[in-house]
Order: sequence, then structure tokens, then C-alpha cells
Amino acid sequence: MLIEEARKGYANDLVKKAAEFENISLEKFLRLISHGYVVMPKNVLRDTAPKAIGMMCSTKVNVNVGTSIDHVNLDEEVEKVRVAEKFGADAVMDLSTGGDLDAIRRRLIKETRLPFGTVPIYQAARGCRIVDMSEDDFFEVVEKQCRDGVDFMTIHAGVNWESVEKLKRAKRLVGIVSRGGAITLAWMLHNEKENPYYKEFDYLLEILKQYDVTISLGDAYRPGSIFDADRVKLMEYVVLGELVERCRERGVQCIVEGPGHVSIDLIEPSVKAMKIATNNAPLYLLGPLVTDVALGYDHIAAAIGAAIAAKAGADFICYVTPSEHLGLPTVEDVKEGVIAAKIAAHAADLIKNEKAKEWDYEMSIARKKLDWEKQFKLSLDPEKAREIWSRRRSNYACSMCGDLCAIKIAEKFFEISL
Repeated sequence: MLIEEARKGYANDLVKKAAEFENISLEKFLRLISHGYVVMPKNVLRDTAPKAIGMMCSTKVNVNVGTSIDHVNLDEEVEKVRVAEKFGADAVMDLSTGGDLDAIRRRLIKETRLPFGTVPIYQAARGCRIVDMSEDDFFEVVEKQCRDGVDFMTIHAGVNWESVEKLKRAKRLVGIVSRGGAITLAWMLHNEKENPYYKEFDYLLEILKQYDVTISLGDAYRPGSIFDADRVKLMEYVVLGELVERCRERGVQCIVEGPGHVSIDLIEPSVKAMKIATNNAPLYLLGPLVTDVALGYDHIAAAIGAAIAAKAGADFICYVTPSEHLGLPTVEDVKEGVIAAKIAAHAADLIKNEKAKEWDYEMSIARKKLDWEKQFKLSLDPEKAREIWSRRRSNYACSMCGDLCAIKIAEKFFEISL
């Protein structure tokens, strides 16, 4: 298992490649893994690309794909995975709820070497009425997906009776927007039993450790409105922090998920609070979205929040598409969402990562030289950049400035060499 190997000072080829990519000495990289500050999601049954998430690493981007009950098209989901990988995604999650979930998951896993994640309770809830699930159902689906090669799983183990009572007293506008959290809560209330994932957390860790699957501790109480960033959310951080310590004691890699809608002034305090409560566990955020009125443009609202969050210490960004809150994303929506999230991640990395600075430096030089081909090559979406440029172009400048190109003027009259 990766944590245990790191604690013994052993580094496999995957770890060595990741350390080199992140420009971290191997000795320091192993220490970060051994403490749980960095994770590398990889099921022992699968050949997964080396992606390190956490302290001192570049900000990573996750892409959600998957069917719904109303729309099942596996070929379309496969294309989404391919587009996500093409435009720089670092991980993929299958959130399918419609169709043959086993067949869909197994096909999508084959399509990529990126770390692959799921939310197992979605499948457990498909087999029967949610409230009729047995406690065994919660764990059997986890083991099944581990056997299929899933690298990381979102599991809402932080929901417990104490938090349920606090939620009842909270005056939230939207309530619970986490699908996995709502399923868990409904089961608990109907059956008047503790959350099986919380009650039998050690048993859950036994299953995950067998396959070295990374647990993503889900934020069941994440705010679905900027007005719902309340004490219920803060209380969940504390519970998740306790679970993080148990994961580390058992040698199971873990990350922690964070809020979805947060006003811009509360993002940095929220990130820092999560980092303190979880002892620097790698932090995985959806957005956060900084406003609730950006329907059709939520990928932009999320990118603004993600950049601020990553600057404050978030490690893993879950993309948001223009379809958020409206419907299942199309392939084009996936592309737009990935690029928006990559911009946010890169903007944050510019203040903490030399490799990111080198990328922008090369673009600045190409722009100074009016080297269009180099600019296209360095852009996040070369095809779109070229298409826009080709609409109206001159031989030496873009069509916006023409003869009044500042760079050309400076070259001619001020003898500033290109």
C-alpha cells in the first residue's frame, strides 16, 4: 500500500514519476505521502497515470461524467472522457445513475488511464427503494467497484445522528444538495439507525485498503446556496477531520471534499478552516460557486471561486459545466467546464509553481514576437484560438489593432527589439 511503502522509504516508478513532475525531491515527496498530505489515487488492480494531489503539488482538475435516468448514451459518455483528457483533466468520476451501471463503469475505466472515481451509494440506491437498503448493501457495492479497478470513491461517512439533529435546527434555504448525503440521510431517518459508513468506518477502511483505493470523504452538508454556508458545514469539517486521522492510522489514502456555494469573502476562511480541521488533508472542492444567479455560466462562477480556493490551499478542483443546475452536460459543455477549471487551477499555480510560471513566460515571449503558431501551441484550446484569429487577420498582427499594434509601434519607433 502506498502510504505504508512511503513510510518505509520505498518509491515505485509511479511515485518517482510524480515527484519528478511536481519538481519535489523524492525524499520530501515520500514524507508528504507518509503523513497523508499528498495522495496518489491508484487501485492495485489498475495501471493509472501518476497524478499527485495535495501539499506542494500542482492543482489538479476532476471531471464528472455519467448517465442519468432520463438520458443513457454510453458512446456520448465515452466521448466526454476523451474530451476531458484532451483538454487537461487530471481525473474522471463516473456519476451514472441510469442504464447498466456496471457496464458503463467498466467501459469508461477502459477508456482512460486517469485516476477514476465513483460514488458507490448511487449504485446501491438503484437496486431497491433507498430506505429498503440493508447495511450490507452499503459495503457490497464498495467492494464490487474496488474489484472493477476504481481508484477513488466519494463516501459520505461524516453524516451521523449528531449532525442530523443540528441540521434539523439550522435555517437553511436549500437544505441538502449532496445527492449521496441525501440518500444516506433518508436511509437513516426512515430506519432510525446510524449511518453504516460512520458506524462501521473501520470495516470500510479494510475493504479500501485491500485495493489501496483512496477515500474521498464527501461533504454531505455542503451549501447549495451562498446563504447556507453555516455551522452545520463547519461541524462536518470536525467529524471529517477525525475520520482523516483514522484513515492515516490504518494506512488508507484520503482526501476531503469541501463546499459548493460560498460567497467570495468566505472562500479563504473556509479553506483554511478545512485544512486545520483535517490536518492538511488534500482538499477537493466543487467550485465553489460565488453566486447563485449565473445559470448557463456556472462554469465561470465556479472558476472564480476555484481560483481563490486554490490560492488559499485547495488541491483538487471539480469542474462545473454551463449545464450545472439545468441538465446533463453535453460533450461541448464538458470541454467548456474543463477549460474553465484549468484556467482557475493554473491561475493559482502561478503563485506557487515554477512550471506554471514558465508556461506563461513562454506565452509572453511568443506574444512579443507575434509568433502566432507558438501562441496557439501554448494555449489551452489551440483550435479555438486559431479559429478566432483566422476570422480577421493581417500578416503581422491581429485585426483588433492592425497598424496601431503596440508591439509593432514600439519596435519601429523606440527600437525595442523583438
